[in-house]
Parts: sequence; structure tokens; C-alpha cells
Amino acid sequence: MNAPSTDAERNAVLAALRPVVEGIAATFGPLCEVVLHDYRHPDRSVVAVAGSLTGRTVGGAMSEIGMRVRARGDEARDELNYVTRTGDGTLLKSSTMVLRDSTGAVFGALCVNLDVTAVDRAHALLGALAGTAGLPADPPVTTFGDDIDAVVDAIVDAHPLRRDRNWSALDRAQRLELFRDLDGRGVFAVRRSVEQVAARLGISRASAYNYLSQARSTAGPAAGTDPAGGHA
Repeated sequence: MNAPSTDAERNAVLAALRPVVEGIAATFGPLCEVVLHDYRHPDRSVVAVAGSLTGRTVGGAMSEIGMRVRARGDEARDELNYVTRTGDGTLLKSSTMVLRDSTGAVFGALCVNLDVTAVDRAHALLGALAGTAGLPADPPVTTFGDDIDAVVDAIVDAHPLRRDRNWSALDRAQRLELFRDLDGRGVFAVRRSVEQVAARLGISRASAYNYLSQARSTAGPAAGTDPAGGHA
């Protein structure tokens, strides 16, 4: 299938899903948000949205999980019923379902978010009353917004190697691990992201490109391949 035909098919799928976005959100009510993404345009991937749990608007950018799914390409899989938290503390149960064209290529995603904050509080209260309350894992905080630069900055700043120390405190292996992980999270698939990461780390653009090249040429696990956490 040639490129124009593929694009036409993908556009038709997205157009057909727009009313589905509205229908799902209407079914679950104000505690639900549904977002439709076109991964061909990561900095403006949101093509339809219903609900307002994350403040997303049409023309907005994808967030961490969307970038990570996009980085996996056609190997990406649906991520269902994961839990994350917004910056204001809202607890979300989310599912991201990838969209494929007739060739099997991933080109977008349909994402559903449910505000389960009240349910979580009720569960904690009942557990305390029954004496069975434990210490639940703290869900990751995800940056939501319409600006892809803010998403990239948040991923860099939240990285464990970056969060507690400066670039100068990292040895060569740690620097390569940082770049390898950011690459695995899909950060460098975004336009001008290498320059942005360099500025965030306080290093030159040439150094950033050099570390990225070395990270891609050396073997090692990328923490960004872990599907847990985040939101599309």
C-alpha cells in the first residue's frame, strides 16, 4: 500500500473513532476522559478529546506513555488498567489501546482515563476500619499538557539518575544509561529534543548527540521499556 493510500486509511480510522470518543465519555460521565491520538504528529497528537480530567485539548501533545508506545513502533501493545496520578493528585485508572492500519503499522491510540480518587479513598477508609489497610504503592505522577516540550522536560527531570544529582556527578556509564533510557522512552523521536535535553542537562548539543550515538551503539537495558506508569 503506498503512502497516500495508507494516510487516507489512517485518516478514515481516526474520523470513525471521533464519535466513539464522545460516546465512551458520555457513558461513564464526568469521571471519564477519552483521548484520541495520531502518532504521526507527536507534538500535536490529540485529534479528539471528551472529558476534562487532564485538561487536554485538541492539538495537544502526547505524554510519557504515548512517547514510549510510539518509540516501540509496530511492536507496541495495548496497556490496560494501569494507574497514574496527575500533578494535582487526581488518581487515574487508564487504558491505552493502539491503533493499526491494514499493514499492521501502529499510527495512533485510543486512551480512556477514569478518575478513581474517591474510590481509592473509600477503599483506604474501609481498610482502616477493618484493620486491613496496607501501604499501597505510590502511583507515578504524569505531566499532562498541550506542550510537548514540557513533557520532555518532565521526563528528563524525573529520571532517577537526574533527579538527585547534577550531570557532572555522573560517570560515563551513568550518562550513557541516562541517554539510553531517554531514548527508550521515545524522547528523541520528538523534533529538536536532543537540543532540548542538552539544554536541560547543561551540556553542549554536540555532547548530547555524541552520548546518544554511543548509547545506541552499546548494549544495555533501557528502563523506559517498562510499561508501568505514565499516561497517553
